[in-house]
Amino acid sequence: MSIEKIMSKTVVTVEMNDPLSVIKHIFENTKFHHLLVVERGKLVGVISDRDLLRAISPKVDTPVESARDIATLNKKAHQIMSRKVITLPPSAGIYQAISIFNNYNVSCIPITDEDEVQKVLGILSWRDIFRALEENR
Repeated sequence: MSIEKIMSKTVVTVEMNDPLSVIKHIFENTKFHHLLVVERGKLVGVISDRDLLRAISPKVDTPVESARDIATLNKKAHQIMSRKVITLPPSAGIYQAISIFNNYNVSCIPITDEDEVQKVLGILSWRDIFRALEENR
């Protein structure tokens, strides 16, 4: 089974200089767990909701937040993104994706075109694989 059939085609991208306040807002208002970071249309990184939680103060949006806590929201996407992105083309097989999840510390795989441009076509999570396996049993 090719991953093109099971990948999520809806992705949310942010720019390298977008502040964490924007990224926080996206995560809070969508059901996405990963944002793809692009520069001039090319994939350059990934930010997970866990990356954001590690980067901002846990006191943000609480009664005890300080100006210093709020300032953590001014960091930029490029400061917290994962830069070593492992991608697959849409023609890759499901077992290729499973191998990546098992051998690398990643929670999503961006699906990109097969040329050097790295244009984003979709995203694959382990949840997508589990869903496909369950539907095809």
